[in-house]
Amino acid sequence: MSPILKKGFTGLFLFLAYTVSAQVYNPLSWKFSQKQINDSEYAITLHVDIQKGWHTYEQYSDSNGPIPMAFTYTVAPDYKLEGKTMDVDSCITKYDSTFKLIVKYFFNQADFTQKIVVHSPKGFILKGNVYCQVCNESMCLPPKAFDFAITIPPTVPPAKSGSSGYLLIFILSFLGGLTALITPCVFPMIPLTVSFFTKRTSAQNKRKSAGPYIYALSIILIYVLLGVLITAIAGPSGLYVIASNGWVNLLFFIVFVIFGFSFLGAFEITLPSSWVNKTDSASEKGGLLGIFFMALTLCIVSFSCTGPILGSLLAGVAQSGGYWSLIVGMLGFSSAMALPFALFAAVPHLLAKVPKSGGWLNSVKVVLGLLEITFSLKFLSNADLVGLHIKWLHFHINGPMGILRREIFVAIWIVMFALTGLYLIGKLKFSHDSEFKHLSVFRLILAVLAFSFSFYLIPGLFGAPLKLLSGFPPPASYSEGWALSSGAPYGQSNGGDTPGKTAAKSVSVHGCPPHINCLHNYDEAVAMAKQLNKPIMIDFTGNTCVNCRKMEENVWSDPSIYGIIDNEYILVSLYVDDQNELPADKQSISKFDGSKIETDGDRWTDMETNLYKSNTQPLYVLVDAEGNILTPQRGYTPDITEYKQFLEDGLNTFKAKAGSSNSQKSVFSTNNPPIKVN
Repeated sequence: MSPILKKGFTGLFLFLAYTVSAQVYNPLSWKFSQKQINDSEYAITLHVDIQKGWHTYEQYSDSNGPIPMAFTYTVAPDYKLEGKTMDVDSCITKYDSTFKLIVKYFFNQADFTQKIVVHSPKGFILKGNVYCQVCNESMCLPPKAFDFAITIPPTVPPAKSGSSGYLLIFILSFLGGLTALITPCVFPMIPLTVSFFTKRTSAQNKRKSAGPYIYALSIILIYVLLGVLITAIAGPSGLYVIASNGWVNLLFFIVFVIFGFSFLGAFEITLPSSWVNKTDSASEKGGLLGIFFMALTLCIVSFSCTGPILGSLLAGVAQSGGYWSLIVGMLGFSSAMALPFALFAAVPHLLAKVPKSGGWLNSVKVVLGLLEITFSLKFLSNADLVGLHIKWLHFHINGPMGILRREIFVAIWIVMFALTGLYLIGKLKFSHDSEFKHLSVFRLILAVLAFSFSFYLIPGLFGAPLKLLSGFPPPASYSEGWALSSGAPYGQSNGGDTPGKTAAKSVSVHGCPPHINCLHNYDEAVAMAKQLNKPIMIDFTGNTCVNCRKMEENVWSDPSIYGIIDNEYILVSLYVDDQNELPADKQSISKFDGSKIETDGDRWTDMETNLYKSNTQPLYVLVDAEGNILTPQRGYTPDITEYKQFLEDGLNTFKAKAGSSNSQKSVFSTNNPPIKVN
């Protein structure tokens, strides 16, 4: 008998013996994974661990030699192979006395790669098998095919909300700048400054001077540089981290209340006079530098009026999480501030049509003061929800603290807007107000709007959603009637345990949106997803996240949405600003940026930035229990139809993958192992 047949028969005999004894021997252990190269290419890695004493042969072999390794991929329109499957590790070249040939084989372990070009943005499962033979010095086992099914995740598109979000910030900031123009600190300066440049121009020559335009550009430059400085100090997500801190929100509340009473005439807030004197003297030098210091003088002198508006801008954009948000906001604000100086210099005759300064400017200031105090409650609400913590003193008051529930918040707003309406019709007056003989049409319109909004808020005291105000008051789960209208952690809902769903092990202070059960611990969500064979919906959120509340109140409240979330998914809401301190053995250092992970919020923030490359909220990620992404992740998506499609795409992918997994006879793995957050 030939050596080849002899070795083959020996292997077959041993294989049958192992099979009969129910101990099928397999010296090879395969693992399959993928890695994205760019938007359309992936590298498939096929790794094999080979038990000591055994080896397997390379792909290309002599026809008279051992059976070569072969890779087969199922043909599908979702992708195409780019080249051939290549050996990553060098194989051993050795003379084989059995085959009487020089053969090439692998021992211990081996890696192979195959590049593919992806055609489907929705993701798919790449199927195939590896056919190979394994031998040792005395025998060869029969060739065997190892099946694999590798999940190619959906291509994540660029965030849609990026450019549109910045545009909205610019528009709102521009409107804030226009509001600042009609305050008593800024409005009188417009004709004075324009007249200064036009008179100097006529005294020197008949040509128009570039001074007003340089002055306008200097205003923009000053505010944008301030935005750049704050952003550079705070970092990409630093503004959000600061804005989600309980103490910072409490400070914002106090500052804005002080600004508000200042607008009402209780006292006046100004920057040190020495700053004004120094910039004013520098402006007398002339030239470009002199004009720049004139603009800086305006910014400092007008601070008592622009400060509260700028503070609101800073606090608002801080919660957006975007790196450029504050810079874009400052650009919008300063563009509005600079606009009249350039416009009236270009068209001087328009200046004659500008209203004269008078008592109406003080009315504008008072209305802004009332609104400032009203909106300051948002920061007190944030502090109430987040809690107050000083780590180095081990001082912790976990939120919610029960200070400002939704009904109390709404009640105060009702009173404040009613007071604004009374002031506008002359029934409420302050010390600096001048007498007015009749009510102007514009003032009447504003009064009607204030009273109408006040009446609109009244149903909110009894649980109405108040969609015009969504995201601003405390969430519906933080109200006196929470138990009657909201969801709850699994096993803690109104009617008792949800059928088939066990109660959450961890205790969370966070509620759940109406009609939806939820968890607040990812590991528990994974365990429940495996138990119920359901996908997981990860909701990265925050106590101070306005857009998160808008999604819950305007989108999740739709029956077609909450029906899918509650029935088809395991919802886990992870609060990135949760200040609950982790046990000492659970604290660690982030592998992503080296920061300390000391709280639950740190834990979920690190998970979001490390795994999903995002630091903004809300972020919705649909995964299976193994952590595989089912469809491209989404941020703020106010369109109900679009959001429903997002949920259905993830569900369809999960069901297709589950069906494929059931049809597979072999065990395979991907590069997305179960996510275990330390």
